[in-house]
Amino acid sequence: MPTTRDTDGTRAVLVLEDGRRFTGRAWGARGRAFGEAVFTTGMTGYQETLTDPSYAGQIVVMTAPHIGNTGMNDEDPESSRIWVAGFAAHSPSRVASNHRSTRTLDSDLERDGIVSIAGIDTRAVTRHLRDRGAMRSGIFSGDDATLTPEEQLALVQGSPGMSGRNLSAGVSTDTVYTEAARGERIGSVAIVDLGIKAATIEKLADRGFDVHVVPESVTIDELYALEPSAVFYSNGPGDPEASEHHIALLREVLTRRTPFFGICFGNQLLGRALGFGTYKLPFGHRGINQPVVDLRSGRIGITAHNHGFAVDAPRGGPVQTPAGFGRAEVTHVDLNDDVVEGIACLDIPAFSVQYHPEAAAGPHDADDLFDRFRDMVLAEQSGGQQAAIAVETASTDGAA
Repeated sequence: MPTTRDTDGTRAVLVLEDGRRFTGRAWGARGRAFGEAVFTTGMTGYQETLTDPSYAGQIVVMTAPHIGNTGMNDEDPESSRIWVAGFAAHSPSRVASNHRSTRTLDSDLERDGIVSIAGIDTRAVTRHLRDRGAMRSGIFSGDDATLTPEEQLALVQGSPGMSGRNLSAGVSTDTVYTEAARGERIGSVAIVDLGIKAATIEKLADRGFDVHVVPESVTIDELYALEPSAVFYSNGPGDPEASEHHIALLREVLTRRTPFFGICFGNQLLGRALGFGTYKLPFGHRGINQPVVDLRSGRIGITAHNHGFAVDAPRGGPVQTPAGFGRAEVTHVDLNDDVVEGIACLDIPAFSVQYHPEAAAGPHDADDLFDRFRDMVLAEQSGGQQAAIAVETASTDGAA
């Protein structure tokens, strides 16, 4: 193992919990960072990845070799800051070259205190994680690069893993805020912010919803004080088994038959609310090139992913939900490994997908899921109006 002292502040090392080490050079902020080491296969969209709150608690390894070429701008961020716990790349660009760029990736990493490493063999890291699974890791640079390998490994092995962690509170909004509907208004949607991306809010506002974004700690009374036409659960980090509050809240929403749509973490929480289990994937799905098939239409979409957990639900057609919410069925699966990628309830207005249809960096194959959500809400509104008319008619007839 290398033990050379870092005398000029440029050396850095990525240490995995099984003892594997990758030596490179310091990048971004200096110091130490701990998180679950994961790899993402996107060739573009590093700014969206870095600012996606669902990457909180993870050290992200980019499989694309050249990162930072197009710099950073103020139009593409998914949130107000970089959320990754640490960042690793093979060859950061020496210059930022794009007409929309206003600053470099390096400067944003340093500004937000993201300890990063460059110059490592990211292909070797990816192959190792693919074979051994995502694991705890640490990046050490600056003074922390002078620690012995034994000291660094002990720190990594003493850091928290992802299983059992509830990270929503750390990434959620503190206060309610609203984005007004664009075009013809059809109603309002309350988004429970578990790590929301800006693109999701834009997609829903574009389809005629007043979007109310609420803290993850919201109570059922606070939620319905907004009089939402629908409820939405966002993407976010953490283990769905550690989110009992969100599961209990969602069961109340489903009981009231309020239309519901969930993506990514929201898909896992719908699965648990319906009574299905969830489990941790060996190395997860991260990137913008995952093939997913809609089992009902046979249509295949190339989709954006970021998840390390998945829903354990039976395939092959409708089943009764263990929690008593009528029938549900698996609607989408990943063609690479058959992981559940979508669930639909058949007796209440609720569905979810595991991937990211908002996909700001692309692809946009799943964008029509927001149209499906809009149609579901309109159908429920129409059905409720027809039911009210029927009751009023029956009451009038009876009075006569």
